Amino acid sequence: MGKQNKAYFKKGFKLGIPIGIGYFSVSFAFGMLAVSSGLSPVLALVISMTNVTSAGQFAGMQVMVLGGTYIEMALTMLIINARYFLMSLSLSQKVSKKLTSLQRALMSFMVTDEIFAVASMEVGAVTGWYWLGLSIMPYLGWSGGTLAGALAAGILPKSLQDALGIALYGMFIAIIIPAAKHSKPIVMTLIIAIGISCVLEYIPVFSHISSGFAVIIVTLIAAGIMAYIAPIEEKGEEEESCISC
Repeated sequence: MGKQNKAYFKKGFKLGIPIGIGYFSVSFAFGMLAVSSGLSPVLALVISMTNVTSAGQFAGMQVMVLGGTYIEMALTMLIINARYFLMSLSLSQKVSKKLTSLQRALMSFMVTDEIFAVASMEVGAVTGWYWLGLSIMPYLGWSGGTLAGALAAGILPKSLQDALGIALYGMFIAIIIPAAKHSKPIVMTLIIAIGISCVLEYIPVFSHISSGFAVIIVTLIAAGIMAYIAPIEEKGEEEESCISC
């Protein structure tokens, strides 16, 4: 690992630490749910190590508990996780042009809401070493939290279990707010997204839309409007991450 790559990795690793801490608490709840639903701690751990998707795993667990078919499981995962298509498409325009197709494919495994948010705010191109550093703690936090929750199932009171489920939302707010303080387009995007979300939630005609599709609709409309109003200036293809930022 060269000096520059080491700096990219170190920067990404630091940014991934708070994400990993947040993931631990949320996956802790998933581990408890999995064991209480009849799965072994080992199987719960394997699910988290091969998925890394909070909403998808919780929904998938419900399908399993209710005895759903493979088709129902596939459709549920497609709807809930379809937003990652949009995130991956966006990041594909930001990652370093030096990365191969295989490297990009490996990176896609760790495209999550929070990692996407952090990487999207990175100055310049996202390198492979930066992405590796950014992904390590979230992956360990998600897997480790699941195992800890699975082993602790039945010990913690239900009130504490419920509280752990909202930790991810607080972490996501902590990622967005600092960036919004220094960027009017981000503030406008948040306002538009909140407005559309309220419309989809409280207007009866839209009540049949699932939460997964609602996220996609909000993302497309809010991002589309802001891309037209405040487009991002193109940077040079060889520009890499800003290590000192």
